[in-house]
Amino acid sequence: MKGIIALHTLLPFLLFSAILPLSFSAQPRNAKKPKTPYSDNNHHRLSSSAVFKLQGNVYPLGHYTVSLNIGYPPKLYDLDIDSGSDLTWVQCDAPCKGCTKPRDQLYKPNHNLVQCVDQLCSEVHLSMAYNCPSPDDPCDYEVEYADHGSSLGVLVRDYIPFQFTNGSVVRPRVAFGCGYDQKYSGSNSPPATSGVLGLGNGRASILSQLHSLGLIRNVVGHCLSAQGGGFLFFGDDFIPSSGIVWTSMLSSSSEKHYSSGPAELVFNGKATAVKGLELIFDSGSSYTYFNSQAYQAVVDLVTKDLKGKQLKRATDDPSLPICWKGAKSFESLSDVKKYFKPLALSFKKS
Repeated sequence: MKGIIALHTLLPFLLFSAILPLSFSAQPRNAKKPKTPYSDNNHHRLSSSAVFKLQGNVYPLGHYTVSLNIGYPPKLYDLDIDSGSDLTWVQCDAPCKGCTKPRDQLYKPNHNLVQCVDQLCSEVHLSMAYNCPSPDDPCDYEVEYADHGSSLGVLVRDYIPFQFTNGSVVRPRVAFGCGYDQKYSGSNSPPATSGVLGLGNGRASILSQLHSLGLIRNVVGHCLSAQGGGFLFFGDDFIPSSGIVWTSMLSSSSEKHYSSGPAELVFNGKATAVKGLELIFDSGSSYTYFNSQAYQAVVDLVTKDLKGKQLKRATDDPSLPICWKGAKSFESLSDVKKYFKPLALSFKKS
């Protein structure tokens, strides 16, 4: 089949970098600092960051991953970064249904299950009326994603080492999911990663847990390169001093999401009639989604601009109703830019 480009692939990662400030409040200075058997005494400073290298790209992979050591002794797991959810989970040797990794690469619990009476257990359940049948029962979880994929499992606590930019190394025990039943949707192959790193604003996220332990400021940021790769950081010590445009998070943001606005859609550097958009930032989604009115406006703008160009509507795949193909294959985003004008979002409060 010749090069085909679907409309929704024009929209991924309109902003290739994002700094997501959550809260700069720290614990009181006289707050009691927690200790772990594997931590040193000089790390509770709330003034440093942990930085991670990212792998992946916008196209053709459509996702970015980070490698994280978990356990003692530590074992490396590659995780999808997802600012649209807060729970981190890894594929679990429990045994596992729907796992994509060999058994020796799965996480194996070792008498470290989180009990259902634990305060963190209630944070992973959407219902405030979560019932705990017995105090000794494990805390189960189920997380569902926008693409209808899901993970079912239990919460565990284990050591995750972090090397901070001030030179210190900490190994706090944090809670995350041990997923023993994964479901994937669509015709695409299941992801090759070991799980998901949830970066959302909920209290169950690793970021929030590190902040509650007094280790970092409640700040997360990532820079996703259009050429592939990038970096992720926890804490506010690594915020770039220049080259960043700031926009406020909406006070109406839900507890577990980052949203901003109002924003207007800009096509080829010119304002459009699409205004007042409120947006959720979700690094776990490959595509940018609009409501029906904004989507139709984009379709009309793009279709009108393509008149006279050497592209034809592609009808080979019924799942892609708005799609074009060229005389040659689209090998990169640079090839796409030769035909399609840029789309951008302009935030009024930035």
